[in-house]
Order: sequence, then structure tokens, then C-alpha cells
Amino acid sequence: MLFHDLVIDKESPIYEQIINHVKHSIQTNMIAPNSKLPSTRELAQILGVSRNTVILAYESLEAENIIYTKKGKGTFITESILKRYKDRDYDSNQEIAWIIDWEEKANTYSKEAERMDIIKNEIPWSKDLISFKSISPDGELFDLEEFKRSFLNRLSVEGNKILNYGYAKGYKPLIDYLKQYMKEKGVSGEHKDIIVTNGFTEGFEMMMEAFTSPGDYVLCENPTHNTALRIMKLHGIKPIGVPMLEDGIDIEALRVCLEKYPVRFLYVIPSYHNPTGIVIGERKRSQIYEVCRTYGVPIIEDGFTEELLYGSSHITPIAALDRERNGVVYIGSFSKILFPGLRIGWIMGDNRMVSLLESVKRCKNIHTSSIDQGILYEYLQSGILKRQMKRMRKSYKERFELAKQCIEQYIEPEFIWGDGGLHVYIGLQDVSARELLQCCHKRKVIFMPGDIFSLDGSGEYTLRLGLSRVSLGEIEDGIKIIGECLCEIKKNRKN
Repeated sequence: MLFHDLVIDKESPIYEQIINHVKHSIQTNMIAPNSKLPSTRELAQILGVSRNTVILAYESLEAENIIYTKKGKGTFITESILKRYKDRDYDSNQEIAWIIDWEEKANTYSKEAERMDIIKNEIPWSKDLISFKSISPDGELFDLEEFKRSFLNRLSVEGNKILNYGYAKGYKPLIDYLKQYMKEKGVSGEHKDIIVTNGFTEGFEMMMEAFTSPGDYVLCENPTHNTALRIMKLHGIKPIGVPMLEDGIDIEALRVCLEKYPVRFLYVIPSYHNPTGIVIGERKRSQIYEVCRTYGVPIIEDGFTEELLYGSSHITPIAALDRERNGVVYIGSFSKILFPGLRIGWIMGDNRMVSLLESVKRCKNIHTSSIDQGILYEYLQSGILKRQMKRMRKSYKERFELAKQCIEQYIEPEFIWGDGGLHVYIGLQDVSARELLQCCHKRKVIFMPGDIFSLDGSGEYTLRLGLSRVSLGEIEDGIKIIGECLCEIKKNRKN
């Protein structure tokens, strides 16, 4: 309340004390423009003074254009008056000299986070560009009507409970659904539990926070998911890259790394690997599992977009090989296929491990949004997911096949990797992806250069084309421009 700390004294006229209190509140920014003041009768009662004293104070303030009165509505602070005090120190009435150097105060974490921030450091998206940067789902494929129904249905079932605090592990109906969902994928729930996360990113970061220390080694494919690399580096973890072959991670190189380093985890993306798009076959999945089991190194399996598999029958996750054992941690997310704005993911693994993560989650952000979990559960249990997947597979298959055809026609790449999904990975012949990107940007086309995903600079001559947010026409036009820029760069070198 504006006048709660005004103590009337006998040293000066009361109306002046009221005037000075209002001015001080404005100068200290303790009152907003157009704020309503108590009526003269109310303020007189609050301060225990005569109403005429308050009227005199208000009249003086209005004469200085500090307040204004609307007939039948009340008295308010004038908006323009605050600008008069904008750059003034409220005690000395001099220009403010208190400037904090936040660059100097920033710690290593924040500086490294900014240095590795792709949004800040790469070419930004704009409407006039054909952008192959994103691998977010195409929002036009979302079933908004079903989503609205899911929201209203879940709200009617749960009432106000779902708008209150929830549980760190997650919304129980959704957890039960996910357990059955994983069972249908072939993953045993024996001695295992699930915790709901804010997408893959929080799930992976929680694993690093709970089970690694600075200086630990984590093996991963090279190249790999940039977000995972960023998280590991920010937590002082040393990621060791295992080379990728055309059919996935190099098993012999994996063995060498496991012999050489005291490894904490292997992080692997078996389906539609980011950035290469490779889907690892059954035999190699078994090899990965057996090698890590032999060396006693747990696997963090990223279930990245495996639902989009359309080129063959379903391949079970590596976690399915674990059965009643507890050496594989599965991190899943619907962010690349359903409503990434909800930020719903999950971790499935050993009971004790999930119990520890539950406490970590409670320390971080208490729980993932209950209403978001409830809406997603309602949507999933309605059976709409299979129909949605059918639409998405058809759309993304069409884009992928056109892109592959255009790449072969216009680019003549060193190699094309990818089995479908949301992106395709290209190797270039003697032209840096960064040099190509500069040329393409001038022609209003952008993509993700491969060095972003690489641990050792080996991605210099590679690039990833995201296909999920571009039309068929943009795919052909954009890839044609990439091909023309390649020709231009090679031609300039000869001259």
C-alpha cells in the first residue's frame, strides 16, 4: 500500500508530508504510471488526518501535473511524470552512476554457454531465407482440434488438481502410459522406473549432474547431437568421440576407447542419428550392447525420432536387450514428433537410479508442468498417435526422397548419409561447409555446417540439411542454389 510507511510528524505541514511522500514514491519507482490513489476520504482515515488536508495535498499534486482525476473513477499518477525522474538518483537527484559490469561478474559457465549458443553465433533465421537449419516438426501436421479436446477433457477429469503442484517423478497416468509404450517397443520394465523430464535436454543434463563429476570421460559418436556436447562441456565432462561409419558407430574404435579411458557412460543415438540420420541395424545394436556390458560401462540411449522409421519394420531400442539387467538408460521425447512446446520427455532406467533423479529433479524445478503432462496423456491415450505418425511419416518421407534426389542431381556429394526422418547429412568434395554457407547465405539459403556436431574438427567438409520445416518447392530451390554456390566456389578457385 502506497501510504503504509508514511508516519506523520509535527515538524512540517501534514499536506506537505503527503505531497513529498508521493513524489518520493515516484522518484524511487515504487509506484507505476496510472496507479490509482486512495480517495481523499480513504486516505484521511488511513492517516488519521482531516479530509481537507488530503484534498489540499491532492490539489497541489494535480497543479504540478503529478496526478490527475477522472470524474467518477478516482485519482491516478500521471504517466509522463515518471519520465522526469527516469535517469535521476532519488537521493541525490543527480545522474545515476551505479553501473554493474555484468561481463566481469559472469562466471565460466555463462560465458561458455554463450560461446556455444548456436542461436547467437550462427546465421539467424529470417522470413526471406530458405532455412535447412531446423529439425523441429512441421507445425502444420499437428492435429489442433484433437489437442483442444485433450486439454478440455483432461481439465474436466482432474479439475483444479492438475493446476496445482505435481510430483517430481511426473503425472502418474502418463508414467503408466509410457511404461506400456516402452513395453510395446520391446523394453522390459522389470526393476525399472520412469521419470518425466522437460524434454531430452533436461533428461540428459540430469544424468550428467547426478552421475558424473568434472573431468569424467563420456564416449559418444563423432559427430553427435550438439546439445549433448554442449551440456557435457559445460559440466566439465570430457566427451571422447568414436568415429561414425556408414552403418553407425565404429565398433573396433569403441573397443579401443573403452580400453584406453576410464569411461563413465557411452552416449549413443541408434535411430535417425543426429546429425547423420543413420539408423543402426539390429546386429550392430547388439554389438554395442555386448561391448559395453563386457567393459561394465552403462549406455545412455537417446531415442531420437525413432517413431519416424518408415524404411523397414520397427527396430527395438538397445534398451530392449537389457531385459532384467540395468545397464541401459533410455531417454525418450516426443518433441520431434508431437508439440515440442510442451517439452515432455522421460528417462527409463534402474529403480534406484530414477529415485536419485527424482531428488535431483525436485531440486532443479520441482516437477514438469502437470497440465502439459495431462494434456499429452489425454492426447496419447485417445489413440490418435498412430494416425499422427502415419501422416508425419508420409510427409517426411516425401521430403527426404525429394531432397536425396536433388542432392544427387545438383550437388554431386562425396557421400549422402541418412535413412529418412527429419534431415540428411552430406559430405562435400574439397569445399568447406563454412565457405559454402557464406556463399549460400548471399543467395538466401542457410543450413547447419557439420563442424557444429564434431568433437575434433572432422566435420569441416560436411553439412546437415533439416527438411522438416521446408516445403517441397523450397527443398528443390534451396538445394539447387547450394549446388550453384559449390560450382561458383570451384570456378573461382580455378581462376
